[in-house]
Amino acid sequence: MSRLQLALNVTDLEAAVDFYSRLFATEPAKRKPGYANYEIADPPLKLVLFEGPEGGTINHLGVETDTPDEVLAAESRLTGTGLATTGVDDTVCCYATKVETWVTDPDGARWEWYVKTGDTDQLSYELLDDGAVCCAPPAAEPEPVSLGRRSGGRDSDTPTGCC
Repeated sequence: MSRLQLALNVTDLEAAVDFYSRLFATEPAKRKPGYANYEIADPPLKLVLFEGPEGGTINHLGVETDTPDEVLAAESRLTGTGLATTGVDDTVCCYATKVETWVTDPDGARWEWYVKTGDTDQLSYELLDDGAVCCAPPAAEPEPVSLGRRSGGRDSDTPTGCC
């Protein structure tokens, strides 16, 4: 079963873990300094929290699959529709080894299509044969996407409850 991944930047990891644990009635599956990872069954969601100064922003989005073949099939489908991807790579990132590909949407939101193949103690992104930036495709460094704010207009700093 595939599930969506939402990776958020948070300013206070402890407060965020408390909030999301109560919101989804589950504790993190993995905790590391500045990092928490949830495997939520209902709704099927992989929620990842990264502590840093850019709270309330999306780090990246993703689709977690069960097998490397599903990543290869997604890569083939994505490139077949003309979307530019990073290609499929074996990587180490976010305290896991993965088979993954990345694509960036028109507004700069990064999407990771991946399968976790193991655990590691390393947070930073690394191709197995090369180094790169954590949790991002090596060729891209888009700006964070803000959550929960209207874009533009006189009420642009007013939080909203809708998408």
